[in-house]
Amino acid sequence: MEPKYSFRSLSCFAFFVLFLLDAQAHPPHRKETDKTPQTLDYLKNLVGIRKGNSAKGLSHLKNYLSNLGYMNIEGIKKPPPGANDDSFDENLELAIRAYQSFFKLKVTGMLDGDTVKQIMEPRCGVADNFAVLNKTLLQSKMPIIASRYTFFPGKPVWPAGKRSLTYSFPPGTRPDINRCLLAATDIWGANSAFGFTYIDDYANADVKISFQVRDHGDGNPFDGPLGILAHAFAPTDGRLHMDGDEKWCDGVYEGQFDMQTVGLHEMGHILGLMHTGDVGAVMYPYIGPNSRKGLGQDDVDGIKALYPF
Repeated sequence: MEPKYSFRSLSCFAFFVLFLLDAQAHPPHRKETDKTPQTLDYLKNLVGIRKGNSAKGLSHLKNYLSNLGYMNIEGIKKPPPGANDDSFDENLELAIRAYQSFFKLKVTGMLDGDTVKQIMEPRCGVADNFAVLNKTLLQSKMPIIASRYTFFPGKPVWPAGKRSLTYSFPPGTRPDINRCLLAATDIWGANSAFGFTYIDDYANADVKISFQVRDHGDGNPFDGPLGILAHAFAPTDGRLHMDGDEKWCDGVYEGQFDMQTVGLHEMGHILGLMHTGDVGAVMYPYIGPNSRKGLGQDDVDGIKALYPF
């Protein structure tokens, strides 16, 4: 005897299947907040914009450059939080000049194609250090040579008697990051006075490593895929956050970011190094996909200058 199905039961089954398909095609929407940064796609429409122009998206660019330290230079007026000013003013021109100088681009003070392309590259969210730059220097016609390794303002370091650091991850963290961070800490350990030990006690670890998404309560929200990949805090804070929206991997894979390389970079911040203009150094702020990077001589020189041994 063949089974009999009612029209109602078949309709319910069909509805259930359609619901599942729709859920897969449209995952739950993350709640956006005022603190959630804009993606950088808007920059594609700003190529060629210069001082005196106005264009939608310039206010977002000002805030982005401010977060990266480029509106904090002596003589430049930093925009207030949430400012909605889409004019290309003198302050933005000076910030663009500082950015171009640091990354060895042609210093035009405008949003030319090379500058926009560079800004849109994935990078670390820690600010770049411009203690040596000021408004007068940026307005001059003389070339500005980007410094090598830099330190956080005030040069914070781990106490002299603290050269053995513990690190940990919160429960439920993807297991492959442990192998990647073990390699990263081994590399720093071999080139510095520090030693690193993994412990299960996340709450009491010196270095707390976690994946976070969007606004996660530390005042430095992530921006979704690409853009800002990770950030970490100066000694002796110990927090290291990686963007959970990125495609992470262990090694070199198409379109994915190597956790060991990013971990190596962020551990440099944990120890007290800021960014360098040396593209061959791991402390260079931009970190591309499909690549693995080790320490460069500039990184080694920087950590030895900060902690002689």
